[in-house]
Amino acid sequence: MDDIFKQLELILEQRKGASADSSYVASLYNKGTDEILKKIGEESAEVIMATKDGVNDKIIYEVADLWFHTLVLLRHKDIEVDKIEQELSRRFGLSGLEEKANRN
Repeated sequence: MDDIFKQLELILEQRKGASADSSYVASLYNKGTDEILKKIGEESAEVIMATKDGVNDKIIYEVADLWFHTLVLLRHKDIEVDKIEQELSRRFGLSGLEEKANRN
């Protein structure tokens, strides 16, 4: 298993059973969806600020944080990474305008 997203998914799932005192992720799960969303919002803002600074290393670092916290949300909601990959695959080959027009 060399896919980092799959590896993280397994670890994040394991953290569901950990003590909130011993694991940052477990503490997020314990605090619930609103706290996880707050972290995603903070990380999104940090991606924006890093991009405005124009330093690629900072952008990479902040996007990694954003993706990580998004993965925490997916595990919290019991959504597998495969489901996101399937949705992206479904959209592959569709123009952005066509995909937007197909939304309900």
